[in-house]
Amino acid sequence: MINETKQGTGGGLKPILDYLMKKRGFDFSGYHPAMLERRISQQLTAIACEDFNEYLSCLQKNPAELDNLLDVITINVSRFFRDTLTFELIADRILPTIVLEKARLGDHSLRIWSAGCARGEEPYSLVILIHELLEKDKIEMNLHLFATDIDCGALTDAGKALYPPSSIENIKHRLLMKYFTAEGAYFRLIPDIKKRVTFSLYDMLDKKHSVPPESVFGNFDLVLCRNLLIYFNIKYQETIFTKLYHSLSQNGILILGEAEEPAMAYRRHFSRVVDFSPIYRKRQVIKGEIHGCEE
Repeated sequence: MINETKQGTGGGLKPILDYLMKKRGFDFSGYHPAMLERRISQQLTAIACEDFNEYLSCLQKNPAELDNLLDVITINVSRFFRDTLTFELIADRILPTIVLEKARLGDHSLRIWSAGCARGEEPYSLVILIHELLEKDKIEMNLHLFATDIDCGALTDAGKALYPPSSIENIKHRLLMKYFTAEGAYFRLIPDIKKRVTFSLYDMLDKKHSVPPESVFGNFDLVLCRNLLIYFNIKYQETIFTKLYHSLSQNGILILGEAEEPAMAYRRHFSRVVDFSPIYRKRQVIKGEIHGCEE
Protein backbone atom coordinates (compact mmCIF):
# COMPACT_ATOMS: atom_id res chain seq x y z
CA MET A 1 0.00 0.00 0.00
CA ILE A 2 1.31 3.46 -0.91
CA ASN A 3 2.26 5.71 1.98
CA GLU A 4 -0.14 8.63 1.33
CA THR A 5 1.58 10.91 3.83
CA LYS A 6 4.70 10.90 1.69
CA GLN A 7 3.01 11.55 -1.66
CA GLY A 8 1.49 14.96 -2.08
CA THR A 9 1.71 17.04 -5.24
CA GLY A 10 4.62 19.10 -3.92
CA GLY A 11 7.72 17.53 -2.45
CA GLY A 12 7.07 13.99 -3.65
CA LEU A 13 5.79 14.65 -7.15
CA LYS A 14 7.91 17.61 -8.26
CA PRO A 15 11.31 15.83 -8.10
CA ILE A 16 9.90 13.10 -10.34
CA LEU A 17 8.65 15.66 -12.87
CA ASP A 18 12.00 17.48 -12.70
CA TYR A 19 13.83 14.22 -13.35
CA LEU A 20 11.61 13.47 -16.35
CA MET A 21 12.35 16.94 -17.69
CA LYS A 22 16.09 16.46 -17.21
CA LYS A 23 16.28 13.00 -18.77
CA ARG A 24 13.61 13.14 -21.47
CA GLY A 25 13.10 16.87 -22.01
CA PHE A 26 9.33 16.77 -21.48
CA ASP A 27 7.68 19.33 -19.22
CA PHE A 28 4.71 17.86 -17.36
CA SER A 29 4.49 20.68 -14.82
CA GLY A 30 1.47 22.09 -16.62
CA TYR A 31 -0.51 18.86 -16.34
CA HIS A 32 -3.28 18.69 -13.77
CA PRO A 33 -1.63 17.58 -10.48
CA ALA A 34 -4.49 15.25 -9.51
CA MET A 35 -4.22 13.38 -12.81
CA LEU A 36 -0.44 13.09 -12.51
CA GLU A 37 -0.60 11.87 -8.93
CA ARG A 38 -3.25 9.30 -9.78
CA ARG A 39 -1.38 7.83 -12.74
CA ILE A 40 2.05 7.85 -11.10
CA SER A 41 0.56 6.25 -7.98
CA GLN A 42 -0.74 3.43 -10.16
CA GLN A 43 2.79 2.83 -11.37
CA LEU A 44 4.11 2.87 -7.81
CA THR A 45 1.64 0.12 -6.95
CA ALA A 46 2.57 -1.86 -10.07
CA ILE A 47 6.25 -2.06 -9.12
CA ALA A 48 5.72 -2.21 -5.34
CA CYS A 49 7.26 1.13 -4.37
CA GLU A 50 6.20 2.56 -1.02
CA ASP A 51 6.16 6.25 -1.93
CA PHE A 52 7.28 8.86 -4.47
CA ASN A 53 10.74 9.18 -2.94
CA GLU A 54 11.40 5.48 -3.34
CA TYR A 55 10.03 5.63 -6.88
CA LEU A 56 12.40 8.46 -7.76
CA SER A 57 15.31 6.29 -6.63
CA CYS A 58 13.96 3.51 -8.82
CA LEU A 59 13.87 5.85 -11.82
CA GLN A 60 17.46 6.91 -11.19
CA LYS A 61 18.67 3.31 -10.97
CA ASN A 62 16.55 1.91 -13.80
CA PRO A 63 16.37 4.15 -16.91
CA ALA A 64 13.89 1.77 -18.57
CA GLU A 65 11.34 2.71 -15.93
CA LEU A 66 11.30 6.23 -17.39
CA ASP A 67 9.70 4.83 -20.53
CA ASN A 68 7.15 2.95 -18.44
CA LEU A 69 6.31 6.15 -16.58
CA LEU A 70 5.88 8.10 -19.81
CA ASP A 71 3.51 5.41 -21.04
CA VAL A 72 1.47 5.71 -17.85
CA ILE A 73 1.26 9.51 -17.95
CA THR A 74 0.45 9.80 -21.63
CA ILE A 75 -1.99 6.86 -21.85
CA ASN A 76 -2.78 6.63 -25.57
CA VAL A 77 -6.41 5.73 -26.11
CA SER A 78 -7.33 5.93 -29.77
CA ARG A 79 -8.90 4.13 -32.70
CA PHE A 80 -9.63 4.80 -36.34
CA PHE A 81 -12.34 7.41 -36.91
CA ARG A 82 -12.68 8.07 -33.19
CA ASP A 83 -15.68 10.37 -32.51
CA THR A 84 -17.64 9.26 -35.56
CA LEU A 85 -19.60 12.49 -35.97
CA THR A 86 -16.44 14.59 -36.12
CA PHE A 87 -14.96 12.39 -38.85
CA GLU A 88 -18.23 12.42 -40.79
CA LEU A 89 -18.05 16.22 -40.78
CA ILE A 90 -14.39 16.15 -41.79
CA ALA A 91 -15.23 13.83 -44.70
CA ASP A 92 -18.42 15.55 -45.86
CA ARG A 93 -17.75 19.24 -45.19
CA ILE A 94 -14.26 20.17 -44.05
CA LEU A 95 -11.96 18.31 -46.45
CA PRO A 96 -14.10 18.89 -49.59
CA THR A 97 -14.23 22.63 -48.88
CA ILE A 98 -10.46 22.86 -48.35
CA VAL A 99 -9.51 20.67 -51.32
CA LEU A 100 -11.93 22.20 -53.82
CA GLU A 101 -10.92 25.76 -52.88
CA LYS A 102 -7.26 24.88 -53.27
CA ALA A 103 -7.94 23.26 -56.63
CA ARG A 104 -9.79 26.41 -57.73
CA LEU A 105 -6.81 28.54 -56.79
CA GLY A 106 -4.34 26.20 -58.47
CA ASP A 107 -2.75 25.29 -55.11
CA HIS A 108 -1.96 21.58 -55.12
CA SER A 109 -0.43 21.34 -51.66
CA LEU A 110 -2.43 20.19 -48.63
CA ARG A 111 -0.76 20.59 -45.22
CA ILE A 112 -2.10 18.92 -42.08
CA TRP A 113 -0.86 18.45 -38.51
CA SER A 114 -2.13 15.77 -36.14
CA ALA A 115 -0.93 16.81 -32.66
CA GLY A 116 -0.96 14.04 -30.07
CA CYS A 117 -1.31 11.32 -32.69
CA ALA A 118 -0.82 8.35 -30.32
CA ARG A 119 -0.42 5.14 -32.36
CA GLY A 120 -1.34 6.80 -35.65
CA GLU A 121 -5.02 5.99 -35.97
CA GLU A 122 -6.02 9.64 -36.35
CA PRO A 123 -3.57 10.71 -39.10
CA TYR A 124 -4.08 7.45 -40.98
CA SER A 125 -7.85 7.99 -40.81
CA LEU A 126 -7.33 11.39 -42.40
CA VAL A 127 -5.19 9.96 -45.20
CA ILE A 128 -7.91 7.41 -45.98
CA LEU A 129 -10.56 10.14 -46.18
CA ILE A 130 -8.32 12.34 -48.35
CA HIS A 131 -7.49 9.46 -50.65
CA GLU A 132 -11.19 8.68 -51.05
CA LEU A 133 -12.00 12.32 -51.82
CA LEU A 134 -9.22 12.85 -54.34
CA GLU A 135 -9.99 9.55 -56.04
CA LYS A 136 -13.70 10.37 -56.29
CA ASP A 137 -13.22 13.91 -57.65
CA LYS A 138 -10.15 13.01 -59.73
CA ILE A 139 -8.06 15.77 -58.13
CA GLU A 140 -4.26 15.73 -57.87
CA MET A 141 -2.96 17.01 -54.53
CA ASN A 142 0.38 16.79 -52.74
CA LEU A 143 -0.36 15.76 -49.17
CA HIS A 144 2.01 16.77 -46.37
CA LEU A 145 0.66 15.24 -43.16
CA PHE A 146 2.74 15.59 -40.00
CA ALA A 147 1.84 13.59 -36.90
CA THR A 148 3.48 14.20 -33.53
CA ASP A 149 3.46 12.79 -30.02
CA ILE A 150 5.70 12.76 -26.95
CA ASP A 151 5.49 8.98 -26.54
CA CYS A 152 8.29 7.17 -28.39
CA GLY A 153 6.58 3.81 -27.94
CA ALA A 154 3.36 5.07 -29.50
CA LEU A 155 5.26 6.52 -32.45
CA THR A 156 7.06 3.21 -32.96
CA ASP A 157 3.68 1.44 -33.06
CA ALA A 158 2.38 4.07 -35.49
CA GLY A 159 5.26 3.32 -37.82
CA LYS A 160 4.39 -0.38 -37.80
CA ALA A 161 0.76 0.38 -38.74
CA LEU A 162 -0.46 -2.95 -37.36
CA TYR A 163 -3.67 -2.75 -35.34
CA PRO A 164 -5.88 -5.00 -33.17
CA PRO A 165 -9.63 -5.35 -33.83
CA SER A 166 -10.42 -2.77 -31.14
CA SER A 167 -8.67 -0.08 -33.17
CA ILE A 168 -10.61 -0.69 -36.37
CA GLU A 169 -14.11 -1.20 -34.96
CA ASN A 170 -15.37 2.12 -36.41
CA ILE A 171 -14.10 1.48 -39.94
CA LYS A 172 -16.66 0.73 -42.62
CA HIS A 173 -16.22 -2.73 -44.11
CA ARG A 174 -15.54 -1.35 -47.60
CA LEU A 175 -12.69 0.80 -46.31
CA LEU A 176 -11.32 -2.02 -44.17
CA MET A 177 -11.12 -4.31 -47.20
CA LYS A 178 -9.60 -1.57 -49.36
CA TYR A 179 -6.95 -0.18 -47.03
CA PHE A 180 -5.99 -3.06 -44.71
CA THR A 181 -4.68 -6.59 -44.97
CA ALA A 182 -5.38 -9.21 -42.31
CA GLU A 183 -2.43 -10.67 -40.39
CA GLY A 184 -3.76 -13.24 -37.98
CA ALA A 185 -6.00 -11.39 -35.53
CA TYR A 186 -4.51 -8.02 -36.54
CA PHE A 187 -4.92 -5.64 -39.47
CA ARG A 188 -2.06 -3.94 -41.29
CA LEU A 189 -2.50 -0.66 -43.17
CA ILE A 190 -1.43 -0.83 -46.80
CA PRO A 191 1.95 0.80 -47.59
CA ASP A 192 0.50 3.43 -49.94
CA ILE A 193 -1.42 5.00 -47.04
CA LYS A 194 1.27 4.43 -44.41
CA LYS A 195 3.98 6.25 -46.36
CA ARG A 196 1.95 9.47 -46.54
CA VAL A 197 2.36 10.35 -42.86
CA THR A 198 5.53 11.81 -41.33
CA PHE A 199 5.73 10.87 -37.64
CA SER A 200 7.99 12.69 -35.21
CA LEU A 201 8.61 13.28 -31.51
CA TYR A 202 7.36 16.70 -30.43
CA ASP A 203 6.40 18.31 -27.12
CA MET A 204 3.58 20.87 -27.39
CA LEU A 205 5.40 22.91 -24.74
CA ASP A 206 8.66 22.94 -26.71
CA LYS A 207 10.06 26.47 -26.36
CA LYS A 208 12.46 26.17 -29.29
CA HIS A 209 10.01 25.20 -32.03
CA SER A 210 6.56 26.68 -32.58
CA VAL A 211 5.70 23.88 -35.02
CA PRO A 212 7.10 20.38 -35.56
CA PRO A 213 10.62 20.89 -37.00
CA GLU A 214 9.91 18.36 -39.76
CA SER A 215 7.16 20.63 -41.09
CA VAL A 216 9.69 23.50 -41.37
CA PHE A 217 7.22 26.39 -41.46
CA GLY A 218 3.76 25.26 -40.39
CA ASN A 219 1.09 27.04 -42.48
CA PHE A 220 -1.31 24.14 -42.00
CA ASP A 221 -4.69 24.00 -43.69
CA LEU A 222 -5.97 21.70 -40.97
CA VAL A 223 -4.76 20.97 -37.44
CA LEU A 224 -6.19 18.30 -35.17
CA CYS A 225 -5.39 18.66 -31.47
CA ARG A 226 -7.94 16.39 -29.88
CA ASN A 227 -8.14 15.24 -26.27
CA LEU A 228 -4.74 16.70 -25.47
CA LEU A 229 -5.61 20.06 -23.89
CA ILE A 230 -7.57 18.40 -21.10
CA TYR A 231 -4.27 17.33 -19.53
CA PHE A 232 -2.97 20.89 -19.12
CA ASN A 233 -3.75 23.78 -16.81
CA ILE A 234 -5.03 27.10 -18.19
CA LYS A 235 -1.60 28.71 -18.44
CA TYR A 236 -0.21 25.91 -20.57
CA GLN A 237 -3.40 25.69 -22.63
CA GLU A 238 -2.82 29.31 -23.63
CA THR A 239 0.79 28.50 -24.53
CA ILE A 240 -0.44 25.69 -26.76
CA PHE A 241 -3.09 27.87 -28.38
CA THR A 242 -0.40 30.39 -29.25
CA LYS A 243 1.25 27.63 -31.27
CA LEU A 244 -1.96 26.35 -32.77
CA TYR A 245 -3.07 29.80 -33.91
CA HIS A 246 0.22 30.66 -35.59
CA SER A 247 0.59 27.19 -37.10
CA LEU A 248 -2.61 27.59 -39.12
CA SER A 249 -2.81 29.13 -42.56
CA GLN A 250 -5.22 31.97 -43.23
CA ASN A 251 -8.73 30.60 -42.58
CA GLY A 252 -7.18 27.31 -41.45
CA ILE A 253 -9.30 24.80 -39.55
CA LEU A 254 -8.66 23.61 -35.97
CA ILE A 255 -10.36 20.50 -34.60
CA LEU A 256 -10.40 19.86 -30.85
CA GLY A 257 -11.71 17.03 -28.67
CA GLU A 258 -15.38 16.74 -27.81
CA ALA A 259 -14.85 18.17 -24.31
CA GLU A 260 -12.45 20.94 -25.38
CA GLU A 261 -12.71 24.53 -26.59
CA PRO A 262 -10.26 27.39 -27.18
CA ALA A 263 -8.71 28.86 -24.04
CA MET A 264 -10.63 31.90 -22.81
CA ALA A 265 -7.96 34.36 -23.98
CA TYR A 266 -8.16 32.94 -27.51
CA ARG A 267 -11.85 32.36 -28.09
CA ARG A 268 -12.29 35.44 -30.25
CA HIS A 269 -9.47 34.24 -32.49
CA PHE A 270 -11.49 31.23 -33.63
CA SER A 271 -15.04 30.93 -34.93
CA ARG A 272 -17.07 27.73 -34.82
CA VAL A 273 -17.63 26.10 -38.17
CA VAL A 274 -20.31 23.78 -36.82
CA ASP A 275 -22.40 24.61 -33.74
CA PHE A 276 -22.54 21.03 -32.46
CA SER A 277 -18.93 19.99 -33.06
CA PRO A 278 -15.54 21.31 -31.82
CA ILE A 279 -14.45 22.46 -35.28
CA TYR A 280 -13.09 26.02 -35.52
CA ARG A 281 -11.86 28.36 -38.21
CA LYS A 282 -8.95 30.71 -37.61
CA ARG A 283 -9.97 34.35 -37.54
CA GLN A 284 -7.68 37.20 -38.53
CA VAL A 285 -7.06 39.72 -35.75
CA ILE A 286 -5.46 43.13 -35.53
CA LYS A 287 -1.69 43.05 -34.98
CA GLY A 288 -0.70 42.79 -31.34
CA GLU A 289 -4.12 41.70 -30.12
CA ILE A 290 -3.33 38.02 -29.59
CA HIS A 291 -2.84 37.41 -25.91
CA GLY A 292 0.69 36.42 -25.02
CA CYS A 293 2.04 36.68 -28.57
CA GLU A 294 4.25 38.95 -30.54
CA GLU A 295 3.40 39.43 -34.16
